Amino acid sequence: MRDVFHDELDEIGAGVAEMIRLVAVAMERGTGALLDADLATAEAVIEADVKVDALRVDLEDRAFQMIARQQPVATDLRVLITTLHLVADLERMGDLALHVAKIARLRFPETAVPDEARDVIAQMGEVALSLVRKVADVVEGRDISLAQAIEAEDDSMDALRRKLFTLVLSPRWSHGTEAAIDMTLLGRYYERYADHAVAVARRTIFIVTGERPVPNAAPPR
Repeated sequence: MRDVFHDELDEIGAGVAEMIRLVAVAMERGTGALLDADLATAEAVIEADVKVDALRVDLEDRAFQMIARQQPVATDLRVLITTLHLVADLERMGDLALHVAKIARLRFPETAVPDEARDVIAQMGEVALSLVRKVADVVEGRDISLAQAIEAEDDSMDALRRKLFTLVLSPRWSHGTEAAIDMTLLGRYYERYADHAVAVARRTIFIVTGERPVPNAAPPR
C-alpha cells in the first residue's frame, strides 16, 4: 500500500510539473503576442488555458481521493494539502497569462503597448519567465535556497510595475485613457503572476520543512 501511495504521489508531482510548464509557455507566448500584435499566438494562449484548468481539477481529484482512501498523516498529509493550494496558484498564473493574451487580441491589429512602454513590458515578461522557471527547479528539486531567492527577484517585478505607472502618469503620456488602462491592467497581471510564483515557492518550503516562511507581503488574491 505504501508503494502504491508513493507512486500516486509521484504522479501528482508530475502533474504539478506539467502545470508549471504550461503556465510558463502561456506567459512567454502571451507576452510575445502582446508585443508583436500576433493574433494567432494570442488565440492559442487563450485556447490552451482549458488544459491548465483541467489539470488542476484532475490533480485536486487525485489528492482528495488519496486523502480519503489512504488517510495519510504527518508529512504525507502536509504534501497533499499543500499541493491543493499550490495547484490553485498555478491555475491562477495561467489565468493571468490568459488576460495578457486577451489584451493582445482586443487591440489587434494594433500593438497594445506604446513604444515608450515596450521595454518595461518586455522586462516584466522576462522576469515572469525567469520566476516560473525557478519555480520549476524549486518544485522538482525541493531546493529551499532557490525558493528563498525567488522573493528577491519578485522585488524587481514590483519595481518594474512602479516604473510602468510612472510612464502612464507622466504629463508626456500621449496615448489616451484606453492605453493607460491597458498598461495599468498589464502591470497588475504581471505583478500577480510573480506573486503566485512566490506563493508556490513558499508552499514548497512548507512541504519540505514543515515550517511556514514569513512572507514579506500579503499573499496574492
